[in-house]
Amino acid sequence: MARWLPRSTDLTRFCQKLNRVKTLEDDMMETSFNRCLSTIDLTLLGIGGMVGSGLYVLTGTVAKEIAGPAVIVSFIIAGFASLLAALCYAEFGARVPKTGSAYMFTYVSVGEIWAFLIGWNVLLEYMIGGAAVARAWSGYLDSIFNHKIKNFTETHVGTWQVPFLARYPDFLAAAILLVATAFISFGAKVSSWLNHVFSAISMGVILFILIMGFVLAQPKNWSTQEGGFAPYGLSGIMAGTATCFYAFVGFDVIAASSEEARNPQRAVPRAIAFSLGLATGAYILVSVVLTLMVPWHTLDPDSALADAFYRRGYAWAGFLVAAGSICAMNTVLLSNLFSLPRIVYAMAEDGLFFQVFSRVHPRTQVPVVGIVVFGLLMALLALVFDLEALVQFLSIGTLLAYTFVAASIIVLRFQQHKGDVPTPGASGQPNAEPHEGPSGGELKEYESFSDKLHLVDRGKSKEQREPGQLKAAFEPYLEFLSDFYPGEVVTVAVVTLMVSAICLCSILVFGNTHLHLPTWSYSLLLVLFSLGFLLSLLLIWVHEQQHSTQTFQIPLVPLSPALSIILNIYLMLKLSYMTWLRFAVWLLLGLLVYFGYGIWHSKENLREPRAQHVSARYVVFPGGSLEERVQAVQPSCQPASGLPDTDTDDCKR
Repeated sequence: MARWLPRSTDLTRFCQKLNRVKTLEDDMMETSFNRCLSTIDLTLLGIGGMVGSGLYVLTGTVAKEIAGPAVIVSFIIAGFASLLAALCYAEFGARVPKTGSAYMFTYVSVGEIWAFLIGWNVLLEYMIGGAAVARAWSGYLDSIFNHKIKNFTETHVGTWQVPFLARYPDFLAAAILLVATAFISFGAKVSSWLNHVFSAISMGVILFILIMGFVLAQPKNWSTQEGGFAPYGLSGIMAGTATCFYAFVGFDVIAASSEEARNPQRAVPRAIAFSLGLATGAYILVSVVLTLMVPWHTLDPDSALADAFYRRGYAWAGFLVAAGSICAMNTVLLSNLFSLPRIVYAMAEDGLFFQVFSRVHPRTQVPVVGIVVFGLLMALLALVFDLEALVQFLSIGTLLAYTFVAASIIVLRFQQHKGDVPTPGASGQPNAEPHEGPSGGELKEYESFSDKLHLVDRGKSKEQREPGQLKAAFEPYLEFLSDFYPGEVVTVAVVTLMVSAICLCSILVFGNTHLHLPTWSYSLLLVLFSLGFLLSLLLIWVHEQQHSTQTFQIPLVPLSPALSIILNIYLMLKLSYMTWLRFAVWLLLGLLVYFGYGIWHSKENLREPRAQHVSARYVVFPGGSLEERVQAVQPSCQPASGLPDTDTDDCKR
């Protein structure tokens, strides 16, 4: 029976395969894509991904049903929360200018299986998101023509009464996706130009709304006679924040496009900052003018802006608003179709997904197979499926990606630079490279019987500490942490931090409702998990981190990513159980793909180190006696490489 059980070495090797990280090329600017996008191009792509139909629909819905005029505060808080995630993407996009967005960032820092699952979820997120926007685009255009398209389709094609399928096939939604797919396949420059056109029209309409809105503003609409500024109180503001947060999820298109940016180290952080700032400003200002034009409780949730102008006697302005809404939805469609094939390309290029999707067209320099295949799948979804039940799935995929990117920032920031040699106090893996010795000469390190045996100068390690090592100021108090590899304690602390955050948020969300905890146990658990979160944060902070002046770095690490992690987990736990059930099913499908294909075809298999047959590792200090130093560290019955045979005979005796 025991012989059928896997050996511990096999389990260890299997776990190492699951958690292996991607090896980056020395020249990360080399690519098969066309690096043609400027900062302005990336900024407009980000704005197009964020300022979509939500500006014309979401503002009115949240104002009337959730927060009242205090929707302004909800957008401010949501913008700040999105900024935490956006800064993490900005640092990664500058440091790793490769396509793949959250998938790539997770792969280079956390591990392969986690990266695959992130990419797998983002894939479905973009497909459902693009199809849902196409159906919204179709419905909005149809409403302008008094639903003639819908009535014609139901009359001549018929209706369906099948679960998970739409009531009628939406040919218009499928058609707009096919047209957008054709434009995207022409290349990044054509896609960028088309996005410029729609973004310019959309921003022109927004500017018109703001000017006319402030002219027609009536401050009395915020008065107590109309219910006041925050009629639903703080709870309404926070509930509105959770809804408004999803209005800012489009900025990751910039990170996905970093391999096509001319100067990604500068362009990606700037584009993310500019686009998020402009989008936040647009949402806040439109919310201000909307709630000042008409009383918030009289808003039409489906077409708040157009209805507000109509009620103030400017019916013609409704057509401008409709044009702006359609152009805004076009930019979101382009954003989804632009990002999705590039993430699939990154997964296929690494061997984790089917190799056919890694083909790049030699003339247009885009992954044309992925664009066509997933454009057709997206059109099929929009044509026949009822997407309303699946739209919430978008939230969990986005929040999970944000969480892993934030965790990846902490892990990567406390890792050693490529090619660094660990010093004492961290027991890192050594390199066979020359370094300066204690007397200013050359110190050489060779293979030994123990990978943890390093004879180097301890004085130097205290002066020049590498990322992941304990800070010198804390060594007298936490000396026991000096025996670990550089970054090992930080990795364990990040896992503990995430577990504490999950437990803390679970108590906050379910403690009083589903779990019905007594007050004393509710408070005790909150204190315990909060302490676990803070102690993990402190344990990370007492270690050295990388400091770079060449690329953008998010400030206040590890605090900023930790806040992003706990916020994202909280919002995920607020989603319905059906969303989690669908998420679990999709994850199981992803695991089947990974263990059936990805783990066997991963390119990291080719880079796995082979077993080295080494008889000794020793350190040569200039001016010292090699024989004396080696004899002091060799095991009792193992001959040292390079020693005379007499030493071996002595060992045998």
